[in-house]
Amino acid sequence: MVENSQQLSNSYNEHGYFVIRNYFDEAQISLLRKVVLKFHELWKADNEEFYQEEAFNSSLITGSEYLPITDRTILFNFISSKKIMEVVDAVIPNNPAFMNTQLFFNPVNPQQKDFWHRDCQYDYDIEDQMKVILETQVLHLRVPLFDEPGMEIIPGTHKRWDNEEEYNVRQEVNGKVSNDSISGGKQIALAAGDLLVFSADMIHRGLYGLDRLALDILIFDSAADYVDYVDDDCLPTQSILNNIADPRLFMNTLHLKSMVCS
Repeated sequence: MVENSQQLSNSYNEHGYFVIRNYFDEAQISLLRKVVLKFHELWKADNEEFYQEEAFNSSLITGSEYLPITDRTILFNFISSKKIMEVVDAVIPNNPAFMNTQLFFNPVNPQQKDFWHRDCQYDYDIEDQMKVILETQVLHLRVPLFDEPGMEIIPGTHKRWDNEEEYNVRQEVNGKVSNDSISGGKQIALAAGDLLVFSADMIHRGLYGLDRLALDILIFDSAADYVDYVDDDCLPTQSILNNIADPRLFMNTLHLKSMVCS
């Protein structure tokens, strides 16, 4: 049972994240792990050079390239399950929409370092980053499939700009690099069955190690202009939608896409 939704909302608003321990049972994680590992093995074989040299994540897990409709349906049902939706509704109560899925794993190269970032830094210049963190809302729901070192985050940075230390490390200026430690960093180890919810635009980094394999579900506020980021192939077909108990996340995305096309 999810904690009081108001508590979750308050925790997210204040800190930019929360963790619910042992949220999913072994049967749920086992089924999800089986499907995700099937995707992962096929993706690795198809992207061998990239995987060996630098990859630490993949995306579009719900797409049709690697998984048949039965496995995709399992993923869509998990993403729209009561447990996920209760958490999403607590943080984004008005028209939350599905954006994408990502899979995070350890890089093959042991010299490759984890790194501090805000997701928005890959799409916006500094001035626009300052605006985005205050105006838009993108959620990561991280579901670890094995026990892992988890994440390190800077609480509260979803609502404020970097201080000097954070900026220097994240931007790699003034002698700093992006994997330097930052004072105020909070490490959150995760176990299979936990759920970590955090703002995509807070300062954070994934921590490499153990058997790291985490499925991230990305959700956005419909009021934000993010529908262009959604790959059509990652959305459920009508026949899949008919078999989903609560398809709101996908229906909201499809509605936004139809508005863009009309």
